[in-house]
Amino acid sequence: MHDSSILSLGRRQQIAQRLARGQAVVATALAQEFGVSEDAVRRDLRALAQEGLCQRVYGGALPLSPASTPIEVRSGEDAARKRALARAAVGLIAKGQTIFLDTGSTVLQLAGLLPRDWGLRVVTNSLPAAAALMTRSDLSLILIGGRVNPVVGGCVDARALTELGRFRFDLCFLGACALSAQTGLAGFDMDDVDMKRRLLEVSAATALMMTNAKLETSAPFAIGPVSDITHVVLEHDAPLEVVSTLRTEGADLRIAEAPNS
Repeated sequence: MHDSSILSLGRRQQIAQRLARGQAVVATALAQEFGVSEDAVRRDLRALAQEGLCQRVYGGALPLSPASTPIEVRSGEDAARKRALARAAVGLIAKGQTIFLDTGSTVLQLAGLLPRDWGLRVVTNSLPAAAALMTRSDLSLILIGGRVNPVVGGCVDARALTELGRFRFDLCFLGACALSAQTGLAGFDMDDVDMKRRLLEVSAATALMMTNAKLETSAPFAIGPVSDITHVVLEHDAPLEVVSTLRTEGADLRIAEAPNS
């Protein structure tokens, strides 16, 4: 198949536009659509990956999740959708549990919804979550200390990592920057990712609340496969193909109600 440099550039731009809109792309489908060989498409994807526009995966490429902005900015973004996710996730909690609240704006929404008088023990490395819970006399609050990362919104250094080893959690609400059924969970900060990996080790069950914007995206540092997560809470309008794929991976899916419903 003919693949001139001009045609290649135009095709590559179209693929880049799809990735920028958050769409994953499949090499075989692109080859059929553009009437070129899969090798030509793979060359396009390699070039786009080198430009930092996607992450190559087997059979295609994933868009990159936007790099994390500071927690105070993220807390105001899609707040109603994040509250809806938190309302669905709170049903996973049982009386008397020891739970961990990770950093992240969606997990922060959950902090304000924790049931009262349930004898909960809440451990967190999130300063905003600790601040939201510090006046709750009906629960036990433990803050993991260490160096504060202002973007992450909590403590994620070596000291915090060591402190985690002292605990065993019944349930951990994990924050994540990107989720793909194929490549798993990923994040942008190495120290934060190390904390999340450790949380997977010390938690009997884990829950993940994901806005649509983070689905089928990628980030530089791997946290773990989807199979490491016990529960995944998705938005009411999560793409059906993503829902189906995650179910195939064995995740217990919870679908949130529409915001303000």
